[in-house]
Parts: sequence; structure tokens; C-alpha cells
Amino acid sequence: MIGFGVDLFVKLRRRVVLAAATLTLIAPLYAGVDPPAHHDHMELDAALVAPYRSGRSNDARTFTLKFAYPADAATQVAQWHVQLRAPDGALVQEWRGHTALDSGNADVALDWAGRVGPNAELPDGIYRVHLNTFSVARARHGKLSPETMSLDEIARVADADVIDQAWDIRVGNPPVPRMPEFTALPGNQFKSATQTASTDRSERAIALSAPATASLPYTVYFGNLHSQTNHSDGGGNVATCTSSQAAQTGQFSPADAFPYAKNAGLDFLMTSEHNHYFDGSSGTKATATPTAVHNLYQAGLATATNFNATNPGFLALYGMEWGVINAGGHMNIFNSSELLGWELNGSGQLLADTLTPKSDYPTVYALMKQRGWIGQFNHPDTSGQFLVGGTSLGYSADADEVMVLSEVLNTSAFSSNTTETEVGRTSFEGAFNIMLERGFHVAPASNQDNHCANWGRSYTNRTAVLLPNGVSLNNVNFLDALKARRVFATMDKNSQLILMANGRLMGERFQNVGPLTLTANFANAAGRTVSTVTLFQGVPGRNGTVTALATTATATVTPALGQHFYYAKVTQDDGKILWSAPVWVEQIAGGGDTTAPAVSVASSGTSGTMTFTATASDNVGVTRVEFLIDNVLKGTDTAAPYSLAFDSTTIANGSHSLTAKAYDAVGNVGMSTAVIFTVNNVADTTFSESESNGTVAAANIVARSYTAIVGTMGNTTDKDFFAVSLNAGETLTLGMTGPTGNDYDLYLVNAAGATLASSAGSTSTESLTYTNGVSATTVYVKVISFSGSSTTATYTVSVSYAAATSSQLIANSGFESGAIGWTATTGVIDNSATQAANGGIWKAWLNGYGAVHTDTLYQQIAIPSTATAVTLNFWLKVVSSETTTTQAFDTLKLQLRNSAGTLLTTLATYSNLNKGSSYVQKTFNISTFKGQTVRVYFEGVEGSTIATSFLIDDVTVTAQ
Repeated sequence: MIGFGVDLFVKLRRRVVLAAATLTLIAPLYAGVDPPAHHDHMELDAALVAPYRSGRSNDARTFTLKFAYPADAATQVAQWHVQLRAPDGALVQEWRGHTALDSGNADVALDWAGRVGPNAELPDGIYRVHLNTFSVARARHGKLSPETMSLDEIARVADADVIDQAWDIRVGNPPVPRMPEFTALPGNQFKSATQTASTDRSERAIALSAPATASLPYTVYFGNLHSQTNHSDGGGNVATCTSSQAAQTGQFSPADAFPYAKNAGLDFLMTSEHNHYFDGSSGTKATATPTAVHNLYQAGLATATNFNATNPGFLALYGMEWGVINAGGHMNIFNSSELLGWELNGSGQLLADTLTPKSDYPTVYALMKQRGWIGQFNHPDTSGQFLVGGTSLGYSADADEVMVLSEVLNTSAFSSNTTETEVGRTSFEGAFNIMLERGFHVAPASNQDNHCANWGRSYTNRTAVLLPNGVSLNNVNFLDALKARRVFATMDKNSQLILMANGRLMGERFQNVGPLTLTANFANAAGRTVSTVTLFQGVPGRNGTVTALATTATATVTPALGQHFYYAKVTQDDGKILWSAPVWVEQIAGGGDTTAPAVSVASSGTSGTMTFTATASDNVGVTRVEFLIDNVLKGTDTAAPYSLAFDSTTIANGSHSLTAKAYDAVGNVGMSTAVIFTVNNVADTTFSESESNGTVAAANIVARSYTAIVGTMGNTTDKDFFAVSLNAGETLTLGMTGPTGNDYDLYLVNAAGATLASSAGSTSTESLTYTNGVSATTVYVKVISFSGSSTTATYTVSVSYAAATSSQLIANSGFESGAIGWTATTGVIDNSATQAANGGIWKAWLNGYGAVHTDTLYQQIAIPSTATAVTLNFWLKVVSSETTTTQAFDTLKLQLRNSAGTLLTTLATYSNLNKGSSYVQKTFNISTFKGQTVRVYFEGVEGSTIATSFLIDDVTVTAQ
């Protein structure tokens, strides 16, 4: 395990002994009866206080071991071995011993004389203090000789869980790394007015800092995702709190925790209540009722919802910490509306909403996946926890999908400190590395596990989450950020660590060809500098060892073919540490070709059908060229000469940017310099055409504007039709005149013959006005003559347009041109008669297979920066065979993503609970994304047995 710095505390929740030793420990106390349930939570507290810097000329310092065993302390002895090793791994000094826990607590001071005597020639550098300790029953202690046992022998004693920690300390003045220039990302500006002046200045230095030019479009939020209140074993008054509280006896509730955390300067707090404490007992309360248990959990959810409604800029989260320590492992579930559990009352009733067998992690993972829940591994041990197939920290595909975070650091769970100076902390970096090597895609978290009522105030550590600029700090956006693993863990709330890999952000998974450049970007608002930086590497699924790739902030490597992960760790000059989320990289073969194609682009014309051309070349060969207008893909050509015929009426008048991307066979991409072109769509004022007996000329179908259409009725039953192309937002005015004494009716209809507007008087003159509120479409002018009208009379229909006051950004919004403009999984864009479209014949049909399936649909658009309002509309029909009225098993998400596919925000989530018999229009204001290129993205996820179909039609984005 790679070490930490500063005074560090090891708060380890673990089995103290396994089954064989458990009998020795418990039998004398509980002979003939089952041990009480609190033995599910037996835990040894072991603290190593190791100052990162000495302050003395010879670097001497004292290492302090602090032991506590809250339950049955008089029966326990802590056995320990401490080593101090030099940067090259050489042993400098070691200490061994054992400590009786007679009163439940014991301290041991270990003095190191520093660089004197035989150590006088020790070089400057980063040294490591390594602690191994475990607790055994006093009855077994006499059979052991810890003073002479090796570390391996200690680890094998009675299958004990060994606390294995390593902490970095700085000796002398070793060289410091050079860090890249980096301007901190902006932070949440909704800070509490009750903060102290010094705290407010330091936090707002980041909060108000402007992003660097071309910096990442994210805002950083800092908070605590692990704490308890009196809904379980937390909420203790700091004046008297020294440990966990008896179930539901703490003084303070979630209603107290959320305002406390907000006033402490946190941006978010989760109260994660132990799932099996809701009956009011750490064991099982025979008289508890399912109704009371359910109501308490729901009350906690409501408290968070109500607080969020009145406190914008702060996010209150309420959920459960599921599991037990002994033969188990604690894990947070962030977004469950159901309480999970296994305990039964005296009447055999489940004291939870949903049954989950105790310590059955595969079942919980599968349920989380089905429900769409996500979670965090809490204080994970390196052995004996989170068993899957008998393997500790066991991997499964379900677990990998739903578990998004793993703690690498906790403050002491029972700290009552309110000045952020708690020395009790523990590292779980070893378990984090094991999980990454197992194949988990988890980001690091740094929390406080507060059981006393000091939520967020015990220390300066935080979990930091990146949300896209401009989106609200709410449940949907926050959970999306966790799912994207846009997270770093920090011991300093004033610091940031952002890992980039070939321009990709930490948390991303991507393919790579050729060299990979990793950069650790660091910022601190209080003047702290970097003492050490390490870039780590590993292979998911290898079950091997995470190793250091470099001790510099930037490194370039060409990975071997296959899967890899990389993350960064920074230690500040004060010993506080930060960990970035990893990037997961699949290195693919590129045939040695890392040269991107060269490409240039040109535009011809200003209206009507414009022509875009590109010239592209490559050292091997160009496979395709994409044409983009305002960074939105408009067309592709796969053969030279590369060109695109473009209808200028599909974009607004004015200046636009044209670029081209050229691709080669291994995925290298070249981008042209942007060319600015102008669109000037002018109505055609010269076109006129004579029509006879309803015959419509082909040219008239596609011509966009006319000043007059002249027709002659062949008889009194003729209906003359004229096709007119109309853009979204345009107003069409029709005027019809004929000889006096004739009777005509004037209509405007759609392709299905439905009347859009009409003028049906008893005169020879009629007029009507119609504004097109949907995407670009063809409408039809219809004239009907009645008996008494002259069959040879000539009538005139005048057609005029008013310019659109808004522009429609979605191409082929009704899917009537098939897949043009859209990217979708196979079978989504559909014209079958099984399910009707909202209008026309085509629609998008996601899911409906009755099997595990994911469908996606998106279109990329550029939203004008000059827009004053941007509205997204679509029509949705949900058809489902699900009968539940409470559980969302199949879901459709409407999201906005950037041009790289990275999630920006989730606008809405629909499910089988929204099923109905007709299409319903959905409307969203997306004005905050003006000036950006985004993908309007639909993602449908279906469960394993019962079909749910999501039908989408007439998608529009209107910019005004």
C-alpha cells in the first residue's frame, strides 16, 4: 500500500477474529446463548499518529499508536509490528509489542531519534512508516510471541484480520516535482454566510476563480457522503459523544444534519443510516412493526427533499448503509426509495420494504442494477469483506455497474471535533487498488463517517464531485456525475486534483491508439504546494498489483494492447493527500500509424443548395470525411472527391462555421481549419405556375416560395392541390381571388389530409394565415369550387411568407426521412404498423424486447449563442406489460451530452410507471446550454422479463 502523510488515524471496521477464534472470544461471556447482534459490528480502532514533517533539525519524531476496542475490551490484546523504511525500501528501524486493552483504550509512544548515530547518513527523501496490528482474545495471547513473529506469520495467526497501513513521512528536503500550470475549476458559490472569515476566504478563492482559457466546463462541489443521525446510531451530542449511539437514541436527526453541514461550508451531505437499525435496535426488535420502519425511512427521504426545495446550492441526500461488519462489509446505496433488510419481528414480518439476505452481496448488486441504484464501498477491508463466489472484494458485472465509489480515507467515525483538526484518520487505499485490479470501475471517496453531531466539521477532508457548468446541484445531476466517476478525494477542502489523459477527463473509459499522455493538474487556494506526485497504473481483471508509473505530474507511455487504468495521487507540503478518479483505457492496434489525416474545407453559395467540398490526404488512406456546421455533423462522404450538397434553408440566415473531420483506418482524426460562410435565404418572388384540373408540376413540390399560383377549374367538383415547403416558425399567408359570383373555399392541409387552417365563406375571395409550429415540412394548398361556379373561371392564390421568429435545430424531427440526422441502435427508427407514430409513419421505438436490452438515440446540434430562449419538445408514448404501480423496472432517460458523448445533464427519466394509451408532449427549457454543441440523447434500459416500449416522435429544439 502506498503511504499517506500527516498525523493519521486507523479507524478500521473489521472482524477482529474469524469463526474459530470467535468462539474463544465470546463463549465465556455468552455461554449457552447466541451472542448479541452488536457483534456484527465488532471493530478494533487502531491509530498511528505519524507527523509528516518533524520540525526538528535531525528529523526526530514520535509515532503514537492508539488502540481501542469498544466491545468486550477486557478480553482483548492488540499485537503490533511497526517498521520505518527508507525510500529504497531498506529497513531503518522497527518496533514490536503487544498492548492489553483493559479499559478499552491504550496508547503506545514509539520514539525515533531521527538522523543521529547510525542513521546520521540517511538521505533526504520520503520514508514510510508501516503498521501491522490485530487483536486476539486474551486466552490466545499467551500462545503467541509477537515480538519474534514475522509479518507473514502474524497475518496467518488464527486467520486474523490484520490492520495493514503505511504512511509517508518527509525526512529532510527532498526535491519537489514540477507541476503544470493549472487554474482551479470554479466551485459552488452558495456558501453559508455563517462561515468564519478565514474559512470563507479560502473556500471562495476556488469558488470564485474564473476557469482558465479553454478549461474544463465543470464546477467542483465538496461534501461528505457517509454519516449517521438518530435514525440509526449517530446524532450524538458532541459534548458527550465518544462512540456510536444506541439505536435511535442520538439527540440529533437528519433535519439537524443538513443545515449543520450547509453552515459548515459543505455543498452536499449524505446521511447514510444503518439499514438494520430502523427497528430501533442494533439486533432485532421483536415488537417492531414494518409500518413504523417504513415510515421512518420515508420520513428521512422527505426531510432531504424538503430541505433541497428551500436551500438551492446545497444537496441533501438520505439513504442507507447496508450490511454488517462481521463476515460482511458496509456499503452505501445512494438513491433507493426502498429500505432493504433481512430481519423479522416476532410475528415473522420483514422489518424492511424489500428482503435482501444478510451479507448476500450478489443478490444486492443484482437488485441495485434492476432498480437503477448506485453505491459506495464504505471503509473496505482488504480481506473478509464483500464476498462474491468466496472471494473478498469479489468482482461481478452487476457489482461493477452499480458500485461507483470506494472510500480511500475516513476521519475517525467517533470524533467529536468541530474545528476540522481531528488527527484520527484511516486509509483504505490498499482495498481501492485491489478493487481496480479486480476490474471495478470505482472512483475514490474521502468521507467522515460522522456518528457525533459534527457533520463535516471533524476534518478538512472531502469527496469532490464535478458537475457540468450551468447545471443545478440536484439529485439527478449529482448521481449522473457519480455514475460518470467525475470525482476526486481530498484531505484538503481547498485543493483540486484533475487527471487528464490525451485530453480525456478522469472517470472516462476510452480506446487509445499510440502514445498516451497523462497529466495531474493541481490547485490549492491557500498557498499549499506539492511535495510528491505519483501516477499509478494497473490492469483491470488481472488481480495483480497497482504500480507506480511515474513520480512526475506528466508522463507519456504507449500502453501494451489491452485494458489499463491510471490514477494520480498528490501529497501536499503539509502531508495532506488527494487521489483522482482513474481513467480506463483500452489500447488498440494502430499498425504503427499515429499520423492524423490532413484536411481542408471550402463552401460555395449562400442560399438554396450549397456545396461543401473537402480535400483530405493521409499517409495510409482516408476512410471518410465528415462535414460539420457550427460543430454539428451534417453529412459524411466516404470517397474522393469529398463533397456535400446542403439545403441552406435548414439553418438560420447569417454567419456559420464550416469544418471537416477526416478519418483513417486506425481512428486517427484530422480537423480542418474553420471556414466562415454566410447564409442568405431570400424568398423567390418571381415563381408562378399555371395549374389545370388539379395537376401539380413536380417543381412545385420542392419549390419553397411563390408569389402566385394561378389555376383553372375543370369542373365544379375539382379540388386543386399545390404543395408548399414551410420551415418551422414561418408564417404563411394565402389570399385567393376569383371572378365575382363564384364560390370557393380555401384550405391548408398536411400530408394526411388533415386541415391545418381554412377560409370557407360564400364568396369568390378567401384568405387565411398559418404559422408552422413544427419542424420543416410540406403543406398543401387546397381549393374547392362549388356548384354555380364557373368551370372555366381562373382564380389566383397569392402566397407570402413572414420570416421565422425562431429556428428549428433538429433535422428530420419526425423521422419521416428515416435515420437521416440521427444516430441510433439497430431497429430504433421504425415505420412498422405495430405501433403508430404520433404523426406521419415513422417514429423512434426504443426497447420493447422483454429482455435485458439498452437502446440509444441521439442527434447533435449547435445551439446559437445569440438565442434568448431554447425549448426542447418531443412526444412520448410508453407501452408496457408491467403491472406494478410502484416500481420503475424499465427506464428512458432524456439527456444532454457533449460532442464527445460525455453526460452534461439528465433532463428527465421515464419508466414503465408512465405507460399510457396515447402520445404526450414533453417540454424542457435548455437555454442554459446556448452557445454549446450538444447531443439530444435518449437512453432506454429494459429489464429481463417484461416488455416496455418507449415511442418517441416529433423531436424539436426551437431557438428564439
